[in-house]
Amino acid sequence: MKDIYISDENFENVDFTQKLLEKGEYENCTFRNCNFEYLDLSGFNFNDCEFVGCNLSMVKLIGTAFRDVNFKECKMFGLQFNDCNDFGLSFRFEGCSLNSSVFYKTSIKKTVFKDSKLVEVDFTECDLSNAIFNMCDFSGAVFDNTNLEKADFRTSVNYSIDPSQNRLKKAKFSLSEIHGLLYKLNIEIDKNS
Repeated sequence: MKDIYISDENFENVDFTQKLLEKGEYENCTFRNCNFEYLDLSGFNFNDCEFVGCNLSMVKLIGTAFRDVNFKECKMFGLQFNDCNDFGLSFRFEGCSLNSSVFYKTSIKKTVFKDSKLVEVDFTECDLSNAIFNMCDFSGAVFDNTNLEKADFRTSVNYSIDPSQNRLKKAKFSLSEIHGLLYKLNIEIDKNS
C-alpha cells in the first residue's frame, strides 16, 4: 500500500485515536485541537506543518520526519524525539508541555523553545547550539555532554547544568539563575546581596 501525500489541509477537532490518520507525507497542514495520544506516527513526514492545542503525548516517532514544524500550546509528554528521522529535523515549541520527553543525541541547533515546560526532559549528548529558551521551566531536566554553545537561557528557570560536563562557550544566562550553573560546587549563594 502506497503512502499518501496531503498538502494545505486543515484538521480541526479530530480525535485520531478514533479516526485513523493515514500514513504518509503532510505538507503545509494545520492540526488544531486534535488528539494523537499514544498513536504510532512512525514513518510519517510532516513538512511546514503546525500543531496547535494538540495532545501528542506518548506518540511513537520511529523514523518520523519533522521539518520546519511549529508546535503551539501542545501537550507532548514522554516523546522520544531521538527516534525521529534526523534528516532536516527542525521544529519550534511555544507554550508546550514536553515533560519527560527525550532528545538524546539529536542535533537541533537554533531550536526555539518559548513559554514551555521542559520538566525532566533528557538533553543528553544533544546539540542545542544557538538554541533559544525563552521563559522555560527546566525542573529536573538532564544536560550531560550537551552542546549549549551560544544558547540563550536568560529568561528561563530551574536548570541545573554542570559546566564541566557540557559545552557552554558564549551561552547566555541571567544572574538571578546563576545558581543553576554552580549547584555542583555545593556553595551557598546569597540571593539578597
